[in-house]
Amino acid sequence: MNDSTTLARTVVTALRDAAVREVVLAPGSRNAPLSFALYDAAQAGGPRLHTRIDERTGAFLALGLAKTSRRPAAVVCTSGTAVANLFPAVMEAAHAGVPLVVVTADRPARLRGTGANQTTDQVGIFGVFAPTLDVATADLDELLGFLRSRDGQMPLHLNVQLDDPLLPDDDGWDVGEPPASAATLQAPAREVVRLDLGPRTVVVAGDDAGPPARQLAEKAGWPLLAEPSSGCRTGDAVIRTYRLLLGGDLGRQVERVVVFGHPTLSRPVSRLLARDDVEVVSVRHRGIWPDRPFAVAAEADHVDVPGPDEPVWADAWREADRATSRDLDRLLAAVPDLTPHEVAGAVSRALPPGGLLVVGASNPIRDLDLMVAPYDVGGRRKVIANRGLAGIDGTISSAIGATLGRPRSSRALALMGDVTFLHDTTALFLGPREERPDLTLVVVNDDGGSIFHTLEQGAPEHGDRFDTLFGTPHGVDLASLCAAARVPHLRADSLPELEQALAMPNGGIEVVEARVRRDNRRELDEKIRALVHP
Repeated sequence: MNDSTTLARTVVTALRDAAVREVVLAPGSRNAPLSFALYDAAQAGGPRLHTRIDERTGAFLALGLAKTSRRPAAVVCTSGTAVANLFPAVMEAAHAGVPLVVVTADRPARLRGTGANQTTDQVGIFGVFAPTLDVATADLDELLGFLRSRDGQMPLHLNVQLDDPLLPDDDGWDVGEPPASAATLQAPAREVVRLDLGPRTVVVAGDDAGPPARQLAEKAGWPLLAEPSSGCRTGDAVIRTYRLLLGGDLGRQVERVVVFGHPTLSRPVSRLLARDDVEVVSVRHRGIWPDRPFAVAAEADHVDVPGPDEPVWADAWREADRATSRDLDRLLAAVPDLTPHEVAGAVSRALPPGGLLVVGASNPIRDLDLMVAPYDVGGRRKVIANRGLAGIDGTISSAIGATLGRPRSSRALALMGDVTFLHDTTALFLGPREERPDLTLVVVNDDGGSIFHTLEQGAPEHGDRFDTLFGTPHGVDLASLCAAARVPHLRADSLPELEQALAMPNGGIEVVEARVRRDNRRELDEKIRALVHP
């Protein structure tokens, strides 16, 4: 057996033994030994193999698989620029603390610096986002030690030196039985902060905060300000319109905030956390930068309270939330055209117990934040988003990966904008042998970047150059694009049409295009913010 085949099979064995159950492969020549080894392993019941023609798409597919399965997923590619295309997903995984393993094929070290074809400096190419092990010998213990070194908290990079010949010189490989489960790592002792009752406190739950945020809010009787992808937007403590209420009198009365997860959606939340007169207690979160961007008075792994606080504070928030929610719903119902907020609300209502919803960055997740349907605790609805760096790239791939990684979901939906959709259309082009999950992609199409209408650059004084610099209308016919990918497409121009489309999924991957206006986005957002008097 030649050296490259031996090395590749050792790498694949290490992936399997390190609990990698999903591998995404992008085709290439230099990574051929890895490709053959992965195929043999998959045929023998090892890691499931997915193939994609685009490395960036493949990396985000692996990211989605890892997010819902909570296990490390791997992406494998050839050398050269192929490696650079993995970078966006690696950065997202690093900031979100997602266990992603990047396996890149490389030329032998003797060819580095010589101008050899498709050869560059791949060792350490991902910098702080993913430490590299430069693999030249088939040392299984070294590989396993590296793969288990970060306990699944960040991406890892295996750079595998593969020399000619690149094809196996035998009839295949019996990967063998996986080892018995390795001894579980002893959980470190948790540092607990116990808070006194009394100060007017809110619980902020950012991305991936998890149930502990809800549990604390319910035990203490404090308002829960939870983002859609927090994993705890459930129960009676949730305040639907918190972003609006923070701009009013209740927001000014906050004296203490307990922060879980990674809050990124709301400027009102950011301003609250930056206030000098507010005490911030932080629960540690995953990711390459665990430090908060604001002053923290105390930090711990867990926060506890002796019991419920006086109910007056939470009752005031609930009463204000009910009134503001009614006003918001009336305002949106009075708009003659379909609004992006109504699209988000319809998608939220269509998510059944046990369902999965993947949300794109920019406006859709913010619109959803205002419109999430009231969910009961225990419904096992999972809402995820790529909020580590909150980029719009790779969203379709992440949604497909997340759906494949959570096969028992009762239904899978994804909500995204048109620019986000166009960023990742190669994800729709799947080979005939690839598994196609049941996934409905809802695309809010306003022909450009409407989020910039709501920011400073969307002010009227910049109108003469806005579309050129920020609005960027594209005029793409999404129906034709979907037809090219052989993906079913439906268009909805009203809320009843959208609700009907969501109620009748066709199976497989399908696109529901919701057409909305962009020219009134700034005015609509101003009216929404005005529902709560500052």
